[in-house]
Amino acid sequence: MKYDVVIIGGGPAGLSAALAVRKEGIDSILIIERDDKLGGILNQCIHNGFGLHTFKEELTGPEYACRYIEKVLEEKIEYKLNCMVIGISDDRKVTYVSKEDGLCTVEAKAVILAMGCRERPRGALNIAGFRPAGIYSAGTAQRLMNIEGYKVGNEVVILGSGDIGLIMARRMTLEGAKVKCVAEVMPYSGGLKRNIVQCLNDYDIPLFLSHTVIDIKGKERVESVVIAQVDENRKPIPGTEKEYKCDTLLLSVGLLPENELSKLANVELSRVTNGPVVSDSFETNVEGIFACGNVLHVHDLVDYVSSEADLAGTYAAKYVKNQKGDREYLDVEARDGVRYTVPQKIDVKNMEDRIIVRFRVSNEFRGKSIVVEADGKEIRRVKKRVLAPGEMEQLFLNKAELEGVKKLCVCLKESV
Repeated sequence: MKYDVVIIGGGPAGLSAALAVRKEGIDSILIIERDDKLGGILNQCIHNGFGLHTFKEELTGPEYACRYIEKVLEEKIEYKLNCMVIGISDDRKVTYVSKEDGLCTVEAKAVILAMGCRERPRGALNIAGFRPAGIYSAGTAQRLMNIEGYKVGNEVVILGSGDIGLIMARRMTLEGAKVKCVAEVMPYSGGLKRNIVQCLNDYDIPLFLSHTVIDIKGKERVESVVIAQVDENRKPIPGTEKEYKCDTLLLSVGLLPENELSKLANVELSRVTNGPVVSDSFETNVEGIFACGNVLHVHDLVDYVSSEADLAGTYAAKYVKNQKGDREYLDVEARDGVRYTVPQKIDVKNMEDRIIVRFRVSNEFRGKSIVVEADGKEIRRVKKRVLAPGEMEQLFLNKAELEGVKKLCVCLKESV
C-alpha cells in the first residue's frame, strides 16, 4: 500500500504530527503503533501537570492523550495498533509485522519518526551484586502500578533523580511504601525543580547528590543496597558508604531516544542526543524522513513534544505537496556550556521568518546569559538567573538575522 505520510509511533508526538499533516489538507495518513492503544507513555502517567502550555489547564497524562486521540478519531486518520515496525529503508518503505496483517510493507512519500525513548537499563551501570528480584526501571514500576495494579515494593531506594524517578518517589509513598532516599551521581538533579519540591521535599524524602549505588545485596530478593559519595570523576569515595535496608531498587538513570529504526534508514544520529540530526524543518539527512518528540531529544514537558511534532507534521506535509528542492544549510554550533541544539542546522533558503531553537546546558549555571553569535557577532543575548540540565531552554531566531551568515553559534557567557 502507498500513503502520503506514514508516522511511526502513536504517542503524543505521533498524534500531534498526524493532526498537523491533516490540517495541511493531506488525507492519506497512517499511524503505526506497537501498543494496543494510542497515547504512548502518557497512558501510565496518571499524575497531573500536563497541558499547562497547550491547553492552559492542568491535566493527567491519560487526559492529555485523550484530547489528541479524540481529534484523531474525529478526523478519521487511519492507524494500526499492535504493529511492530521492523525496518525503514532510505527510500521510505516501512516494513511492519502484526497478527492481522503478518509481514507487510507500505510506501510513503514522507515518514515521520515519533518512536519516543526508552530507559537506560541496569546493565549500563556496572553495579556490583547479584541479580535478585526487586530491581525495576522507574518506568516499568510506573506501568506495573498504574496500569497493571501491582504494588512493586514496601521499602524503596531510588537511583537517579530524573523526572520519572522523582514522580515514582511520590507515587510509591502514596501507595504506602517507604522511600528511604534518592541517590544522584551528578552534583545536580536531572529533574524539574517543581518535581523535586512536590515529590521529594513535600514528603521528606532525602536527595543525596554526588552519590551512587555501589552494591546490591540479596539473592532471591533485594535485601539492601549500599550507596556511597562520589568524587568529581564519579568514583566512589572510600569511607562514605551507607547501607539502606530495602526490598526494591528503582533505576531512573536516564532516557535514550529509540533510534534502532532510524539507523536502518541511514539517518545520521547526534553523538550528544543519540537522536537524529535535523534541520529547522525537522527533516533528517535522508530526504523525506522527519523526526520529532523524544526520539529526537528527550524533552522535559510533553507540551513541547506536541508543539515540536506539530511543526514536523506541517513541514512533512509541505514536503509531500512541494517536494522541496535546493537546500542551503547553516550549521548551528553548541559550545561553552550548551550541550546541543535542535535543530542542528538551518536551511536558510527555505526557513520560515521565525524559528525556535531548543537546547540543554551541560551543568548548573548562575548569572549567565544565553548568547547567539553570527559570524562572531552577537545577535541575541538573554540573561538567565539559573540554568540547569533538567530544564530545556529555547530561543527564537529570525530569518533576516541569518542572511549571508556562514557560522552560527549558541553559547553561554557571563551576564553583564
